[in-house]
Amino acid sequence: MNKFFAVLFHVKKSKVTTIGTAPIFMRVTIDGERIEISTKRLVEPNKWNAAGQKAIGTTEAIRSLNVYLKTLEQKVYEVHRKMMEEQEPLTASTLKAMLLGGHKPANIKSLIPIFKEHNQRITDLVGKEYSKGTFDRYETSLKHTLDFLLWKYNLTDIDIKKIDNEFITSYDFYLRSQRNCNNNSTVKYLKNFKKIILICIANGWLEKDPFAKYKNKVNEVKREFLNSAELEILATKKLVSERVSQVRDIFLFSCYTGLAYADVKKLKRSEIVLGLDNEKWIYTRRQKTDTDSRIPLLPPALSLIERYRSNPLCINSGLIFPVLSNQKMNCYLKEIADVCGIHKTLTYHIARHTFATTVTLSNGVSIESVSKMLGHKNMRTTQHYAKILDKRVSDDMHSLRQKWNGKNESVLISHD
Repeated sequence: MNKFFAVLFHVKKSKVTTIGTAPIFMRVTIDGERIEISTKRLVEPNKWNAAGQKAIGTTEAIRSLNVYLKTLEQKVYEVHRKMMEEQEPLTASTLKAMLLGGHKPANIKSLIPIFKEHNQRITDLVGKEYSKGTFDRYETSLKHTLDFLLWKYNLTDIDIKKIDNEFITSYDFYLRSQRNCNNNSTVKYLKNFKKIILICIANGWLEKDPFAKYKNKVNEVKREFLNSAELEILATKKLVSERVSQVRDIFLFSCYTGLAYADVKKLKRSEIVLGLDNEKWIYTRRQKTDTDSRIPLLPPALSLIERYRSNPLCINSGLIFPVLSNQKMNCYLKEIADVCGIHKTLTYHIARHTFATTVTLSNGVSIESVSKMLGHKNMRTTQHYAKILDKRVSDDMHSLRQKWNGKNESVLISHD
C-alpha cells in the first residue's frame, strides 16, 4: 500500500541569530505523521526561496549550501526506498531513526518476530504441553498473517502499534474473501492471532486491545453421525477387498470406543488393561488434548481387537490395528458409504460422533460418563451431542405418556 511521503525544507524565523541568520530544518511527513530534523545549516531569511526549496544567490557559500540540501534530500529518499524494498515498518519515526542512526529505534516492536517466537515456544513444548496439531494451526495462522500483510499493506512485517480495529476487520475480510474461509475457520484464525496480541499487551508493548470492538462468534455445526440402522449395515456388509475391510473395522472400533483417528493409530496392546470391574478397558492419553481417556470395551470392540491379533504389522509394532494415513482412510470410507448405501459424507471423525450419540447417549449412558470417555476437558463440548438426540427426547416423552395414561389427568395437571 502506497503511503503519502513528502520532504520539505523551511527556515525557522523564530530562531534568528544575532547576526541575522536562521536555522534550516527538514520536515518529513509520512501518512500524517511529521518529524523535523535540523540540517545544521543557517541562511538569511530574505535569501531563502520557499517555493524553490533553496537559498538565493550565486556566491560559493550559497551554491555549497544548496548542494548540501539537495544531497540531504536524496539521502532521505534513498533511506525511504531502502525501507520500502526491505519492507520495514515505515513511519516518520522509523525513517528518522534509520536516517540518523542507521537502524530502527529500540522501542519499535514488529509483529512477525513476536509471532515466530511464540510458535518456536509451542514447538519446544510439543508432546509436553501442546500437540503437534496445535503447532500446525499456529503455523498456518502465521502464514495467513504474512499473506494478509502482503495483500493489504505490501509489507512482510508491521509495527505492532499500527495494529488497530481497522487492521482486525480487514484481516477478517481477507480470510473470508481471499482465503475462502468459512465463518468458524475465520473466527479460529483470528482467535490464534489474538493470542499474539495479548502477549504484546501483557508485555506492555501495546496499550490498547485492537480486538475490543471486534465481535464475532463460532456458528454451531451440525455434527453428522451414523444411526443404529446405518451402523448395523456397516458392521454386517460383506466387502470384497481386505484393505477396505480393514478400514471398515478400524472405523467401527472408533464407533464403539469414541477414539479419534490419531489415538487409534497409536493405540498399543499394552493400553488394554483390566479395570476395576475386572473387564477390559482402554487406558490411553488423547493426543489432541493430552488428557487421560479410560473406556470400557464393548463386546464388538473386543472382537475387532482379536481379529487383528495375528496381523504381522501389529505383532511387530505392538499396535492394535494396521492404520493407514487419515487421507487414505477417508478415501476408502467414501467408497464404503457408497457400497453400504449410506447417503452421508463418511469421514473418520464421524465415528467419534457416532459413539457419543448412537452408541452411548441414546442408550442411556450419562453425559458425564460420555464426556469422561471422550476425554473432553469441558462438559459443554459433550453437550453439543446431547442437543441433537431426538430419540432421547422421544424416549423421555414416551415415559411421560405412560405416566399420563396410567393416572388421572388431575394428578399431572395442576389448576391454579
